[in-house]
Amino acid sequence: MEKDASLSMEDQLELVAKAFVDHYYHLFDNNRPSLSSLYHHTSLLTFEGQKIQGAEDISMKLTQLPFDHCKHFISTMDCQPSPFAGGIIVFVSGSLQLQGEEHQLRFSQMFHLIPTLHGSFFVQNDIFRLNYG
Repeated sequence: MEKDASLSMEDQLELVAKAFVDHYYHLFDNNRPSLSSLYHHTSLLTFEGQKIQGAEDISMKLTQLPFDHCKHFISTMDCQPSPFAGGIIVFVSGSLQLQGEEHQLRFSQMFHLIPTLHGSFFVQNDIFRLNYG
């Protein structure tokens, strides 16, 4: 994403974070195997307390979840600049609807995005939790 001189740094962070969140959940809902391209061999996913490292293992975990189809609905998205390598911390809350289920499940997810040499970002850290209660 090109930097727009007319936008503040905060506005630019928001645009990058929103574009990432839209892209991530679109892929998750429509083409889960392609999520592997967003991770790196150093990436770490904590999924409901289980730690998985590396793009290949993370992709395997996400594609082997016990449901084929779901739809994410984002309620909130917050972001902050990370002092590490110009990264961005993104925190998302929302709900997801599993195919054939009547009730939506609430979730929270945090991403630590790191810029690449090609001007895009990869997910270094990803923490996912369902919110019960």
